[in-house]
Amino acid sequence: MSNSNWLLPEYIQDILPQDAARIERMRADVLELLRLSGYQLVAPPLLEYVESLLISGSSDMDLRTFKLVDQLSGRTLALRADTTPQVARIDAHLLNRQGVTRLCYAGSVLHTQPAGLMRTRELLQIGAELYGHSGLESDLEVQRLMLQALALLGIEGVHLDLGHVALFRALATRAEISPTLETELFNALQCKDESALRGLVQGLQPAIKNALLALPQLYGGIEVIKRARAVLPDYAEVTAALNQLEQVAMQLQPMAHDIGIDLAELRGYHYHSGMVFAAYHVDSHDAIALGGRYDDVGKSFGRARAATGFSMDLRQLHGLLPPQKQPMGILAPHLDDSALQAEIVRLRSLGHVVVVDLLGDQLLRNELNCDRELVKQSKNIWKVVALHS
Repeated sequence: MSNSNWLLPEYIQDILPQDAARIERMRADVLELLRLSGYQLVAPPLLEYVESLLISGSSDMDLRTFKLVDQLSGRTLALRADTTPQVARIDAHLLNRQGVTRLCYAGSVLHTQPAGLMRTRELLQIGAELYGHSGLESDLEVQRLMLQALALLGIEGVHLDLGHVALFRALATRAEISPTLETELFNALQCKDESALRGLVQGLQPAIKNALLALPQLYGGIEVIKRARAVLPDYAEVTAALNQLEQVAMQLQPMAHDIGIDLAELRGYHYHSGMVFAAYHVDSHDAIALGGRYDDVGKSFGRARAATGFSMDLRQLHGLLPPQKQPMGILAPHLDDSALQAEIVRLRSLGHVVVVDLLGDQLLRNELNCDRELVKQSKNIWKVVALHS
């Protein structure tokens, strides 16, 4: 019987040196972009009490979250499935600022099920959150940052999808429908199940009924907004949402390959409160970055704050980039030579990788990933030359 102790759980993978190095550079590049934009880095723990990690009303988050019992307190702990609730907690209670707060983060999150086709259950999530501003300017800021980050990483041909949960919420509120019917309508819209939708809207007032039936058809380019104005009720909330979508779409057009509007997109409906957005790539079935406005999440921590943000999985993005060879290093002999040690220090200070050949075995040199070596030229002079096989 073969020993399988080295096998990992399904949809959990190691990251090997070449990929790990590149992902780390990606992480550093995005965090630097965010730092220069005024976003301060926070590092919340991977493990918290379950109440702190579950967004109220979000059954999706509950299903995605690993839970365990704390042997010290007896309480239920959870491994984070999303960093956003933690950052909202930090903003609400640890920082407790009254004005605009910009925070960013990067770290692993764990899902009970894969996040999408061919995806891992351990995502390396990086993102940014902006608190304390409810205007369109902050929505635009985080969406621009998301597109800038993707461009910085070399992700080209990005399609940006925009939606607005306030449209469906306004229709549900105006119709005074029950929570049960609201959930059923939400599910039908998410699946674009028009047959189920037709059955559910029977009995609703004509304006609401026709609007709900129209939502699954209101997707496509920016021209969808004009069609929506013609078929949706002239409610103030609906008009405001369409105006916001139009302004954002027009301003972000130069940054995205193309922009789509989907008025039946209700991702995160139970905690998002306004505009939602997602970036897509031709080589990925799943969104490669997403976010939205979630002004009510802070209520779970006793201090609701206007908020909007985005996140992306660096491991997923890495898979979309062309292969890249790991930079080669300089091989140094293992000798007690002060001039050699000084040269190694000098080269490393200049950013060169210098690997000391501890074994000195010619047959194993290829494993050290070097294409040059340090060779002694005279008593105190060491020079870098090409490494010959």
